[in-house]
Amino acid sequence: TMRILAIILLVIRGAVAVTHSLRYFYTASSGISDFPSYMSVGFVDDVQISYCDSRTNRNIPKQEWMKEVSSEHPRYWEEETDTCLDKQQTFKLNIEFAKQRFNQTGGVHVYQQMYGCEWDDETGEVKGYDQIGYDGEDFIVLDLRTRSWIAPVQEAVTSKNKWNSDIFVASPESFYLTLMCPEWLKKYLSYGRRTLMRTDLPSVSILQKSSSSPISCFATGFYPNRAEMFWRKDGAEIHDGVEKGEILPNNDGTFQMSVDLNLPSSEDWTKYECVFQLSGIERDVITPLEKTKISTNEGNTLKLRFVFFTLLHGFLTDFIFGKQKSRQ
Repeated sequence: TMRILAIILLVIRGAVAVTHSLRYFYTASSGISDFPSYMSVGFVDDVQISYCDSRTNRNIPKQEWMKEVSSEHPRYWEEETDTCLDKQQTFKLNIEFAKQRFNQTGGVHVYQQMYGCEWDDETGEVKGYDQIGYDGEDFIVLDLRTRSWIAPVQEAVTSKNKWNSDIFVASPESFYLTLMCPEWLKKYLSYGRRTLMRTDLPSVSILQKSSSSPISCFATGFYPNRAEMFWRKDGAEIHDGVEKGEILPNNDGTFQMSVDLNLPSSEDWTKYECVFQLSGIERDVITPLEKTKISTNEGNTLKLRFVFFTLLHGFLTDFIFGKQKSRQ
């Protein structure tokens, strides 16, 4: 019975549908010296594909396979650069409008947009999103189900009412996010299939800052970012005293994550092991908890690196991002 159950679980794990994503992040800022006043970044499955800012004034591919787009669309990168230049001007206006709405003059301010779609390669389900943020708070969000805008703050109500009364605002947005966006996503996936469809297992380390600190199981270098990691005791997954971190990007296109375990020194550590599971891979990466193999000095360096990515990830995701065209 246990053998049959194990086989069923392996089949289920191997058959899990994959949700792919195409996301663009646009950012305008003011009051920040030595920093571009505008940036745009594109991602496919959390892998950066493009970049443009107000200093370079040119949209460039960030993956070799993205250069293949030009073979099918010769003016692709020229048009992307034009879009970057147009958005710079639009976002400069947007941030000034937002400052007026909040009665602000000086200081540091950030106006952003997260724009894109997700596609389930098994069910074909598509989800689109267009979210605006200002200074780290939600400003206005498109609800695709009702094709209407939602204003979480009073300062955005004027824009919400104006956009909701204009059928030429939400309808084209809905068309792009639910039809055009997934088609481009599939196109990019075909170009980057070797990279985006690969599987890389991680290196796993057991880290502990001090004898009284939590024990951290740290995995890095894996791809894709559809992964699970947990602690087991005597072969059973445990939840008490466990704190799981987010999956975060490395600068080489792979990912990292950690899961911490609070464990008394009096406990029998030989009963514990860290388990890493990667989508599409049947074999788990199992790391037994052995005191002699815990990294301390090296662990501090790795942990600091993990904290850095956590803070960076938080900074990027806390700001939810601004419209493609100025609508204030």
